[in-house]
Amino acid sequence: MSANVLVVEDEPQIQELLAVNLEHAGHRVRRAASAEEAEAAIRAALPDVVLLDWMLPGESGLSLARRLRGDERTRDLPILMLTARAMENDKISGLEAGADDYLTKPFSPRELNARIKAVLRRRAPQLSGEAVEVEGLRLDPATHRVSAGAERISLSPAEFKLLHFLLTHPGRVYSRAQLLDQVWGDHVYIEERTVDVHIRRLRKALEPTGHDRLIDTVRGTGYGLRTA
Repeated sequence: MSANVLVVEDEPQIQELLAVNLEHAGHRVRRAASAEEAEAAIRAALPDVVLLDWMLPGESGLSLARRLRGDERTRDLPILMLTARAMENDKISGLEAGADDYLTKPFSPRELNARIKAVLRRRAPQLSGEAVEVEGLRLDPATHRVSAGAERISLSPAEFKLLHFLLTHPGRVYSRAQLLDQVWGDHVYIEERTVDVHIRRLRKALEPTGHDRLIDTVRGTGYGLRTA
């Protein structure tokens, strides 16, 4: 599992240690030393997960977490809070502010990586690297293979990512803008009609096995994966 991780930590030595260990685990790392720097980095490109220190200069990590949860663009952004505060009330405060998990310093690199994997499995299952199957349609990110029984289904890289996202988020409808952000990246500026083109191509590729029926269109809203 490889993810884009934003490390928000004001202590240079701890920030460096986190970055080195995360890169060693295969993640891509960006850094910020304050809430202001973190927001600038998130505006530039949405990360897959944020490691957020509680005690930051100026605005606290707790306050930043609340604001991220209140913004539609970052509402579902996985947040792992890092702190030396180990009291139960502190942990509750962090979780209530919107953190998905709470890691108390000091911690081992193995535990940190395991926590990141767990958060991504819950919040962003398309990044987990695990195979997913719905009604006989199987997608395996490790081999980049899509199949229905013994039949191989050929998809372009964009259609593969689009199908992967839909398969891992069944029963929800996403607007074209949301799909662009999730599949192409919110820092990539392309027209929303691009989604329509790839949905049509994806349906055509799935048509021979009958799995095109899984792709649901909600008029005026967007697309999703049919669950019934």
